[in-house]
Amino acid sequence: MTVQSIINKWNLFIDAFMNKGGYKEVVSGLVNTLIIALVALVLGIIIGTIIAAIEVSPKKGRFMRVLDRICTVYVAFFRGTPIVVQLLLGYFVILPLIGFSLSSVVVAIIIMGLNSGAYVSEIMRSGILSVDIGQMEAGRAMGLNYGTTMRKIIIPQAVKNILPTLGNELISLVKETSVVSFIGVVDLYKAFRTIGSSNYEYMMPFLVMAVIYIVLIMIITFALKMMERGLRASDKR
Repeated sequence: MTVQSIINKWNLFIDAFMNKGGYKEVVSGLVNTLIIALVALVLGIIIGTIIAAIEVSPKKGRFMRVLDRICTVYVAFFRGTPIVVQLLLGYFVILPLIGFSLSSVVVAIIIMGLNSGAYVSEIMRSGILSVDIGQMEAGRAMGLNYGTTMRKIIIPQAVKNILPTLGNELISLVKETSVVSFIGVVDLYKAFRTIGSSNYEYMMPFLVMAVIYIVLIMIITFALKMMERGLRASDKR
């Protein structure tokens, strides 16, 4: 490949990006990518925290044992099947069966949030177990019940311990959004694929897409390091 051919490919990309309005689709794809990843992470943290609390709680009654088994099946399904399969099942099978009509973006958020919840549950469980057992005993000694002690004492400390791992989960979600185009969502991948299909030249669009993903991950990594530094500053050592 000569220098001139690379210049020609770049000119074709600029023409499709600027003159043919490709930048509008890229902006829309970037917004969808960030919204899906961030909301899915929040949903995953909520689900994962609930599952982790159930898994580490004493199984004294039948209700808790049933809940624990449901959580086990849930985690096994979402960790054992590809995210693409989950998206296709959710959008093309489950929604039509139950008669619901949701936008593809909402479906992507729900499915990726459920998927993230399965992974966050294991992350949160290890975080809860990393908190000294004396913290639970201290909470109970103060008259707090098990649930309140978990919510106000144990889980906040667990989140602090697992923040870097939660950051990795966000990074994974940002990259995994590249498959939501399977159900029609305009994300970064679909936006740049559309630009490439306008002139059948994909090299430059995909290279620029890779650069955007790298910049996004660098920004997220920097923000996480700042958060970790702030948390460490509050530690009493």
